[in-house]
Amino acid sequence: MKRPPFDYTDGDESGPARGQQADYEEFEATELYCPKCGQAVPVRKSLLLILPEGDKYEYRCRQCGSTVGDKMDKSGQFYGILKT
Repeated sequence: MKRPPFDYTDGDESGPARGQQADYEEFEATELYCPKCGQAVPVRKSLLLILPEGDKYEYRCRQCGSTVGDKMDKSGQFYGILKT
């Protein structure tokens, strides 16, 4: 059976091939929409909280400093501190 030209799967539709990680497990935002500035702006990521379920980060607008988003990271460097 021939596959379509842009089919990058190995035939198993359940996920990535064994021994391989998914290409995009986590995204890192570089720009987000700021409601105060009215446009997409570069953001600054800062650690907000270290929680048992993961590290919580906050994204702030580099122009006006308002909060434009947050992210929970379960694989970050601080995650293992509170994990027992």
